[in-house]
Amino acid sequence: MYTPRAFAIEELSQLHELILATRLAILVSHGESGLQASHVPVLLHCEQGEYGTLYGHLARANPQWKDLRDGAEAMLIFAGADAYVSPGFYPSKAEHGKVVPTWNYIAVHAYGHAETFSDGGRLLDIVSTLTDRHEAGRTQPWSVADAPADYIDGMLKAIVGFAIPIDRLEGKRENGKVKIFRDSMVENLNQFLGSFNARNLTGDDGLADLVALVRDTMDGLTADDLRTVDELRDNVLAACKEAQERLQQLVATTAPVIAPEYAEAA
Repeated sequence: MYTPRAFAIEELSQLHELILATRLAILVSHGESGLQASHVPVLLHCEQGEYGTLYGHLARANPQWKDLRDGAEAMLIFAGADAYVSPGFYPSKAEHGKVVPTWNYIAVHAYGHAETFSDGGRLLDIVSTLTDRHEAGRTQPWSVADAPADYIDGMLKAIVGFAIPIDRLEGKRENGKVKIFRDSMVENLNQFLGSFNARNLTGDDGLADLVALVRDTMDGLTADDLRTVDELRDNVLAACKEAQERLQQLVATTAPVIAPEYAEAA
């Protein structure tokens, strides 16, 4: 999955939380018949293996289970919340119009090689646990034990179980915060620099260069430039704080001469 650094989710506990919050996964594999995909509920055992182990089942009539049996690598996709983002959200739309829509979403991809099994006891444990999980919260939750035992035995013969120890995990939180934050900061910095110029405080070239550098940095920012929006915010705020302190020092020494009324207000 293509994942710019700013959008990557790497904390294992967060990845597990997103998997657990997804009710239906997409199981993808490649075999003799080409790519195959099935939509399946799965269970995650976080404590098993380095990244956890996923359990589920497929209909025996579904040929995909044979790909898993034969050693094909499997990928499970856990799609979280998503939302369309209109260019109307960006301040730069009104400024120059150079904006396009995007889509915010959260997704986790889990990869591994499966063990398949037909043992009745293991299958019963999987379907019972899945049922209890999804029946939780109902006034009168249904249990596998509510059905006749011989009927359940027959149903278990029609499915094949799988266990997939996770070899690697990828998480992505695609969002438009970087662009929205950039646009907002550029707008504020432009106002700050305009105010700076309006006061004719042009004697400190270093201050002007500092403010212009922050503005240019924000103008050229992409999602790959910084690890997180929080890091970006901290860096920009630190630069703005330095600029503000230098501006205050400059005002204290030059305003009485340039604009006495401003010095009194300050």
